[in-house]
Amino acid sequence: MIAERAERAQRTGARVVLDAIWAEGVEVIFGYPGGAIMPLYDALFGHRLRHVLVRHEAAAVFAAGGYARASGKVGVCVATSGPGATNFVTGILDAMMDSIPLVAITGQVSTALMGTDGFQEADITAITHAITKRNLVVRNARELLPALRTAFRLARGPRPGPVLLDLPTDVLKTIVPEHSAPIRSLDSRTLPRASPAAVTATVELIRSARQPVAIIGGGVRAADASAVYRRFCERVRLPHTATINGLGAADPQDEHFLGMLGMHGWKAANLAVAQADLILAFGMRFDDRVTGPPNRFAPGAQIVHADIDSSEFGKIVRADVCLHGDLRETLRELVAALDGQRIPTFDDWCERVRALGGPLPRDRSQSGRLSATDAIGELFERLAPDAIVATDVGQHQMWAAQRARPAHPRNFLTSAGLGTMGFGLPAAIGAAFVPGGRPVVAIVGDGGFQMSLAELATIRRYDLPVKIVLIDNRNLGMVRQWQQLFYDARYSATNLSDNPEFCEIAHAYGIRAESVGVPEDLAGALKRLIAHPSAMLLHCACYPEENVWPIVPAGQAMHEMMEAER
Repeated sequence: MIAERAERAQRTGARVVLDAIWAEGVEVIFGYPGGAIMPLYDALFGHRLRHVLVRHEAAAVFAAGGYARASGKVGVCVATSGPGATNFVTGILDAMMDSIPLVAITGQVSTALMGTDGFQEADITAITHAITKRNLVVRNARELLPALRTAFRLARGPRPGPVLLDLPTDVLKTIVPEHSAPIRSLDSRTLPRASPAAVTATVELIRSARQPVAIIGGGVRAADASAVYRRFCERVRLPHTATINGLGAADPQDEHFLGMLGMHGWKAANLAVAQADLILAFGMRFDDRVTGPPNRFAPGAQIVHADIDSSEFGKIVRADVCLHGDLRETLRELVAALDGQRIPTFDDWCERVRALGGPLPRDRSQSGRLSATDAIGELFERLAPDAIVATDVGQHQMWAAQRARPAHPRNFLTSAGLGTMGFGLPAAIGAAFVPGGRPVVAIVGDGGFQMSLAELATIRRYDLPVKIVLIDNRNLGMVRQWQQLFYDARYSATNLSDNPEFCEIAHAYGIRAESVGVPEDLAGALKRLIAHPSAMLLHCACYPEENVWPIVPAGQAMHEMMEAER
């Protein structure tokens, strides 16, 4: 007892930070040390909080985001001042765009040096002002605990997002007088609830509709509302679709699910929305990749918009009814209000919608060579239902989103709003630290993979059983596709024909790797990949001309899809 009291009496600001993070229920953080943040790393020595050393600060924030996306907990990342802090910027914006709960902790030069252009000084709070829910410099050690509690509360919601704390090195070194141990800041906020009048109006619109379509967005993940959304779909039995962040909300076996909506969405989903007389938009923000020109989105439909963030109402698309509240509670209230009501059957509409679609268009311009879509499609057929898949950004991301049938929104991790190359591998690393032992697969392209391939060292160090499917078409594929279709095939700065031997690189990091280049070898290679007990890279050497279909050209409405080159 005396020793414990003495330790508390000598607790530094750095120790206060670590103890507070632990008290918030966080068990693992991701980071990279440096000068200004060194007192925190000194306090980490022997602390029960687990630290994961990545090989670049950008990977730390993506890994923390992947951990948060897969677990529902707040992700925490740590970096030093100056370049360490600025390397966080892209990942922080990524979390902001996709509403991911994140606390970013950066070191700062001592308070006496702040504002003098000291070595490795950067005004990171000014830099990140527009891309965080809140950020602040903690200039007094006594303010550390309140600041951390506030950061975690804001990161969690009501609409989740990133918060940054900038900690001067002298504050971290300061001895904090004895105080009571930090208590976890339980979330006691009252979440907004949709008004009864709006719920009643929504029910009446459903009862009078003839061609309704529901769209589920990323808000379903933040609200943990998948189960009640599925009950809503069972009750109303209407066609429904998802944004890329909403994938996994629908039951994978639901015959009325139309797949992903948007620029590379399923044909039936895009056409159904275009023909709908009622759109039920749940937890989505009407991103331009989903709507096209807003004035041409669902032109004949009345629109109901449900969201936790009232600032989204009318921002892009005007809604006839706004349901402002926690999405899980909103859906529960809708299901309760629909019970006992006579709801028209939409069987004829569902049948017509299914007839609008059909299989995804195929691009087989070079038979006998490995197709990326075949590789990704067969991978999903073989994966366990509870597998977590993290994608990078580009063609492979869209091919994966078109073919994925995740059992839960936390099983499909992708950089949706920002579209950040280099995201996939570190996000998979973060997901691998989520308890439960679910399989983790990273689907990456040859461009994005080379932005973060040093994280193979992180995988090896922590013996993470992450499986990597590398789609190598020796191009920046999505940019090349747009150059082909919309820039008269003027291919500028997209050729990656000088790619390295990826398997040799994996072997250099001590990771098993295998290459496949012909269709006949694909099934066996995927079987070996999934069965391997440790990390493994499967290099898929795919032909470079394959395109993502369908595609909605820029400026066109979602029903004006291209399914082949014109």
